[in-house]
Amino acid sequence: MPTDFNKMTKDFLLMEGSSSPSLISYIQSLSEALNNLTPRSKTDTRRLEMAKEHLRSVKKGVRQLNERINLLEEKLQILEESKED
Repeated sequence: MPTDFNKMTKDFLLMEGSSSPSLISYIQSLSEALNNLTPRSKTDTRRLEMAKEHLRSVKKGVRQLNERINLLEEKLQILEESKED
């Protein structure tokens, strides 16, 4: 099956203009917002620390999911290549 470079180029150009922020960007902006907060009481301090800890665990989970996605995409590519042969 021949590769359609025109279609690939068109898809790339169309997606380039409509890119939305990635999940990592959202996590980073949320992290910056939490770091800029100033707690006014001990309760606020504890809540802020819990929010930061939750954000760290979300970031770790997202990183693991991205690694898993990359691994699965590689396996899929290998399967597609072997199917073509």
